[in-house]
Amino acid sequence: MIERVVERAVAADPAAVLLPGHFLYQSETSIQERVDDVTGLLDPLTKAEIQVYAVMGNHDYAVEAVEELTTAFEERGIEVLANEAVLVPAPGGGRGSGLFLVGMGPSSVGEADPQKALDDVPEAAPRLVMMHNPTTFPELPADTAPMSVAGHTHCGQIALPLLSRWSYLGLTEEEEELVADGFAPDGYGAEGNEMFVTCGIGFSLLPVRINAPPQLLTIELHRA
Repeated sequence: MIERVVERAVAADPAAVLLPGHFLYQSETSIQERVDDVTGLLDPLTKAEIQVYAVMGNHDYAVEAVEELTTAFEERGIEVLANEAVLVPAPGGGRGSGLFLVGMGPSSVGEADPQKALDDVPEAAPRLVMMHNPTTFPELPADTAPMSVAGHTHCGQIALPLLSRWSYLGLTEEEEELVADGFAPDGYGAEGNEMFVTCGIGFSLLPVRINAPPQLLTIELHRA
C-alpha cells in the first residue's frame, strides 16, 4: 500500500510532499532495520527530486527512534521540522518568494511548541502549518495558520455508525474533543485559522480500517 501511495505521489509531480508523522509503531526488530524499511519506501520521492518535509509522531518517540529517523531522513534530503519553519521556494521559479512551512511534533508527548515554531515566520508571509496532533491547532494564535494539516487520528480507523464514540481507535479520553477527520468545524481554533485532518495510510493495534479508508491528500494553493 505504501509503495502504491508513493508511486501516486511521484506521478502527481507536486511542489512538495508533507509527512505528518507515525513512521514506526513497534520495535520488535532492530530500530535501524525498521528505519531502513521506511527510508527505502520513501526513496522514490527524493529520487524524483521532490521536496519532502516531515514531522515526527508520538509512536516515533515511543519506540525511541526519532534520532535515527531524523538522521536517515536528512541524509536522503527529507527535511525534518521540529517546532521550526522553513521557506519553501515557489515551484518552477514562479512569482513571489514561496511560502513558509511550519512543522510541529506531537503534543501528546509534549513535543509541540507552536510559538517557537512560528517565531521565524514574518507576520505577513504566506505559510502552511503541519502538525502531528490535531489538538495542537487550538493553541495557534489567531491568523497564524490560514491553512494547516494534521495526522495522528487515522480518522478513527474503526468508525462504527450509531455509536457515540464513533471514532474508536486513535482517540483517547484526553482527546474527546479531537477533530478526527476533514476540516475543523467553525469555532474550533482561533479566528482566521483552518485545519484539515488527514486519514493517513497506516493503522494502530489492528491492521484493519472500517469507514476510514487510507487517504493521500492533495492541497492546491492559490493566491488570496
